Order: sequence, then C-alpha cells, then structure tokens
Amino acid sequence: MNEENLVIYYNKFNEDKRLNTKHGNIEFITALNYIDMYIKPNDKILDIGAGTGKYSIYLYNKGYDVTALELVKHNLRVLQKKEPNIKALQGNALDLKFPDNSFDIVLLFGPMYHLISFEDKLNAIKEAKRVLKPNGLLFISYCANEYAVITHGFIENNINDSIKNKLLDNGFKITPKDTDLYSFVRLEDINKLNELSNLKRIKVINQDGPTEYIKKIINKMDDETYKNYINYHLSICERPELLGAGRHILDIVTKE
Repeated sequence: MNEENLVIYYNKFNEDKRLNTKHGNIEFITALNYIDMYIKPNDKILDIGAGTGKYSIYLYNKGYDVTALELVKHNLRVLQKKEPNIKALQGNALDLKFPDNSFDIVLLFGPMYHLISFEDKLNAIKEAKRVLKPNGLLFISYCANEYAVITHGFIENNINDSIKNKLLDNGFKITPKDTDLYSFVRLEDINKLNELSNLKRIKVINQDGPTEYIKKIINKMDDETYKNYINYHLSICERPELLGAGRHILDIVTKE
C-alpha cells in the first residue's frame, strides 16, 4: 500500500458525499442489515479504517461501545468534528495497538480496498482476528474484480490498453502493482485468505448488487421505488450466482 498516495487521495475525495447519495447508501444499508442480525447489546465494536465515521457514528449513536481507527488524519478530524465523544484513534490496520481478544465485532472495510499485496491483506485479517474475541464476528468488505473490469475496462473503454499494458492477465484478473490505489479480488482470493487465517464463514454477500451500474437511475428514484429497490437488493444479495458482480463483496467470518 502506498500510504502517501492514499493520504493525498482522501484529502481530496469526499467520501461522505458518495455514501450519502441514494446509490452510495446501498452498501451502508446492506452492511447494517447484517450487523443488526448479529450484534448484541453489550458488544464492543472496532471499526478499522473508519473513514469519516459513517459506520462508527451510527453504531455509537445506537448506544454501542465503538472504537474508530483511521489511518488518514483528514478523515479522522472530520469524524471527530462530527462526533467529539466517540473513541477515535489514528492507526494502521497492519499493526493494531489493542490487546488480544478485545472486541466482539470488528469491521474491516476500507483497508481491504487499498492493501494491494496478498500478504498485506492476510496480515490485516490476522491482526483483526487477533483482537477479536473467540466466537466474535469479523465483517470484511472487498472491491470486486469484475466491477473494475466492466466499468474501467469496457464502459470507460480502457480494455484494449489494459490488455496491451498487461494490467489484466489472460483470465481478465487485474494484475496488481505496488503503486495502485485500489485492490480488486475474486471470491477464490477471499476463500484463500479465510483458509490461511483459519476463519469460518458465516455469510458472504454481494454488498451493492447492480447499484453502481445503474446509479443515475437509482439517484432519481422516488421514495417508494427506492424502498422497493432496497428490498429487492436485500432479497438477492446472498444469491451465489451474483457474488462478485457488484462493486463490493461483504464477507462475514468468525473466530472459533
């Protein structure tokens, strides 16, 4: 992960604006739908890569014991300004400064978008597992390979150059470079990470479904249509034939 490039990017990118659109809110609604399924009243939550606090502040305001950890100082300042009373710390997903078995639920969302190497992803998961209590739940969100190929490659017409420049392998899997800002995976990569981390899957979910492909339509929906779209998405997001087709994959695993 190129930490300097990541800081520059998030100093300019308005993450709150994206997540507060109708289309951007789908991934948030979906994750909370599953967090709410499993969370218990006295659970302690760690949000690794909390960004500007979308998940942390929501869960804090629901009365949960939340610790937000964020690498980028700009994001951390925004989070603290929005909710000064929340426990918010600067830190790195690869080196968590918490004791073993400290949290009932760990959210590992943003870091997995930006950790490029398989080794860094594995180390981040192992660190999250270390601070997770036995039988606790780890929620991990990844960026999906096919979304990037379809959008950047075909919709934005970069596919020919991407192939010529060997940015894709023969199976159309993105070839990672150390200078990349985002990392993209397939389900077999996630399965391998779980196997090497000795984590047991509870559920795996297509976190935003077709949302990103039709976002202009979604953002213009009236409230009733939008509600029906959310219900539709939640009804299909666990279907195995759709995993990996959206922008994000949400994996829910446990430490036995």
